Amino acid sequence: MNTYLIKGATIVNEGQKQVADVLIKDGLIAKIGQNLSAPEAKEINAEGQYLLPGMIDDQVHFREPGLTHKADIFTESMAAVAGGITSFMEMPNTVPNTLTQALLKDKYDIASQTSLANYSFYMGASNDNIDEVLKTDPKNVCGIKVFMGSSTGNMLVDNEKTLENIFSQAPILVATHCEDEQTIRENLAKFKAEYGENLTIDMHPLIRSAEACYKSSSLAVELAKKYQTRLHILHISTAKEIALFDNTIPLKDKKITAEACVHHLWFNDQDYAAKGNFIKWNPAVKTKADQDGILQGVLNDNIDVIATDHAPHTLEEKQQPYAQAPSGGPLVQHALPALLEMHLQGKISLEKIVEKTAHNLAICFDIEKRGFIREGYWADLVLVDLNDPWTVIKLNNFYKCGWSPFDGNTFQASITHTFVSGNLAYQKGKFTTDEIGKRLTFTR
Repeated sequence: MNTYLIKGATIVNEGQKQVADVLIKDGLIAKIGQNLSAPEAKEINAEGQYLLPGMIDDQVHFREPGLTHKADIFTESMAAVAGGITSFMEMPNTVPNTLTQALLKDKYDIASQTSLANYSFYMGASNDNIDEVLKTDPKNVCGIKVFMGSSTGNMLVDNEKTLENIFSQAPILVATHCEDEQTIRENLAKFKAEYGENLTIDMHPLIRSAEACYKSSSLAVELAKKYQTRLHILHISTAKEIALFDNTIPLKDKKITAEACVHHLWFNDQDYAAKGNFIKWNPAVKTKADQDGILQGVLNDNIDVIATDHAPHTLEEKQQPYAQAPSGGPLVQHALPALLEMHLQGKISLEKIVEKTAHNLAICFDIEKRGFIREGYWADLVLVDLNDPWTVIKLNNFYKCGWSPFDGNTFQASITHTFVSGNLAYQKGKFTTDEIGKRLTFTR
């Protein structure tokens, strides 16, 4: 592997900023210090730039296998490294659903040949695959995914006994999508009774309501407390849910953690008028009060991590009428730039961004030797320029689906370099595709 020397960067790491050099050798951070020299190294002048640990995204849908007309592991990992995401954890609602250990292995095999970023894949739970779930290896798999709300295929887990079995027996972290299906169905029936088939996007957060989210999240927390489950609730979308999570104990001691997604921090229901189905997600983007409450939950440490829930669909699918358009959108390329924009707006510090996108992921998931800028750790690193404006357009968009909910938006900060396990995977619009990311391992 190449040896690199990053000179004069402002390193943001573990709550501090310092100007220093970083030597990368054999995929690892070999040395951090002042006035380093390494004649054999490729030198990168990073004066005036910020060096961050690569973002670890604990929730993506890369659509392979089975839905590769929308996305695949190669294209979306490429978009991810362009956006400063060096590691991802991918969801099981591909086709076929990842409900057996054999199907899980298939996804790892694909990634080992095509992923430009480091990778892990969740084992999926259904109402009838508990035996397969219990075979999951805690050292090599990020977690078990439970959809406590609508999902693809056979992945809605709504059987009370099954939920109790999973929560009481799961060998590793259980990550949940929490929306109460019965509440959603009742809300949908009311809207259809009044409006027939003429439903519109502004109704989405009323159908997939705050009450549906809170009812399901509170049930998950109740089960986790009952069985001492290691629970991680994904994409919190309401201010009300924040109170479910404790911010008085250290993260390493928490049994119940929570995630916020960039779209719930950036958008609110006033944006449906302009963005329409392009910001149709499950759980729904809700009110300004919810948006503000989620950010406050991040800042106050009730919410532990920030992720994307990257879930691309084709332009044609998204341009259908509201009721037919699928939920989800692409985000991995633009998540970190959006967070950096929020920093420049005075909403969140760089230190907090690093904590929520890298450090805390490593702690929550017990990821081995990643998530921090430390000597001996893998060199998953991102150089950013906070004064290099660019506008999101089709020509600089690397998603296979070809669109972004941020289309037309100008960001003030840009990602200039992304290192994945010591490989310079991305540099100013260009990729190195002959090096593959590594499988994440866990110290459990």
